[in-house]
Amino acid sequence: MAIKNRAMEQEVAMANSILSKMISKNGLILAGFAAICVGLIAFTYFITRDTIASEMQAALARTLNQLVPQNEYDNDVHHDCTLVQSVELLGSNETVHAYRMRKNGQPVAVVLESVAPNGYSGKIHLVVGIYADGQLAGVRVSEHKETPGLGDKIDANKSDWILSFSEKSLTSPTIEQWKVKKDGGAFDAFTGATITPRAVVEQVAKTLQFYQQQKDVLFNGPQNCASVISTSRQQ
Repeated sequence: MAIKNRAMEQEVAMANSILSKMISKNGLILAGFAAICVGLIAFTYFITRDTIASEMQAALARTLNQLVPQNEYDNDVHHDCTLVQSVELLGSNETVHAYRMRKNGQPVAVVLESVAPNGYSGKIHLVVGIYADGQLAGVRVSEHKETPGLGDKIDANKSDWILSFSEKSLTSPTIEQWKVKKDGGAFDAFTGATITPRAVVEQVAKTLQFYQQQKDVLFNGPQNCASVISTSRQQ
């Protein structure tokens, strides 16, 4: 009986040893596979980072030139940028980008990032172009989650509603008229979707107010942007 028990113990020990070796071997294989994957990702990033940066610059240029035609400024707008912040007027507790356009060294326009915090489905990210005299060059929506077929008409690809801001200012219409018509203002809303356009109209007005208050800072602030406007979901 003792001999039989020792034999069983030896078999169990051998099985455990084999299992341990298999686990160790599989662990090494998995670790090696993970290392290869990480290496491939790093290599892919390394060889594509310049292309990605170039594409981001091109996307930024398209966004800016939708608002302010390229022939209206002659500076390197991609690097003539400052960071600003205003929770009350720009809708974000983080710093946002302000891109300056100049012609022969003179201020032409500023393109600001701004956030309407109270859209129907959450935040609506805007890009607002303002000429030096305070008149709007234009507005575009860069990111939103508004209802398809209703609130998404703020998207320039869905309707021309967003184009109606061009050439508006705080004096045309007056600040009291910077509301949708349902609220007694000058701006159209959408049938069945008032909350979305209301949020955008109010935020554009606040962005104009920020420009009015901070014009000198916007044009003369330090060039300190570390990145570009988020255009990956630009509409």
